[in-house]
Amino acid sequence: MPYTPDKPKLAESTDELRARIPGWGADLDPRDRPSVPKERFDPGLNGAHWEFPQRQPEKWPREMSIEHEFLTPVFGTSCPPRGLSGVIRRYSYRTYSEARAAHWLLLLAADRVDAVESTLRSMLTRHPDNPVTETGVLSEFTHHGLSSRLRGKRVDRVHHPLDPVVVAAPWVLAGGVAYLAARRVVRRRRG
Repeated sequence: MPYTPDKPKLAESTDELRARIPGWGADLDPRDRPSVPKERFDPGLNGAHWEFPQRQPEKWPREMSIEHEFLTPVFGTSCPPRGLSGVIRRYSYRTYSEARAAHWLLLLAADRVDAVESTLRSMLTRHPDNPVTETGVLSEFTHHGLSSRLRGKRVDRVHHPLDPVVVAAPWVLAGGVAYLAARRVVRRRRG
């Protein structure tokens, strides 16, 4: 109905709405609403037996945003900062606010450095990562990888030429370093 100079029709009454819309007004009675006890302040309703929660023990110094006065009572411990990536993370938390892009960009850089560190650490073990089975390269041949890359409207086509470089480069580089090191050892023994 277009705007008219006439007075608008009054809203339907509660009874009319209930008759027209099934379930309308089900939450009008406060006794039927599950959120009603939470709407009034009653310290006895929270069920907590403490004023401040018991703190989780801190086994090593944790990163903490400069906006916070102290570390939260509970925090994650699955990935302790280590190596160069840990230094970058600590610097990010110590220097920049969480509202700054530099904070998050440094954390992203630390993640990339951590990935390289993990690959290098893997190469120094007796069972290094297997790039053929762990990167999904075999699925390119068994699950129509080439056709899915060439057909359709994929937005990631731009980086397809870089995929082999990104995956293989660390391994080729490590192989080259190992070859040069072995060659140097053999030359020293001969000479």
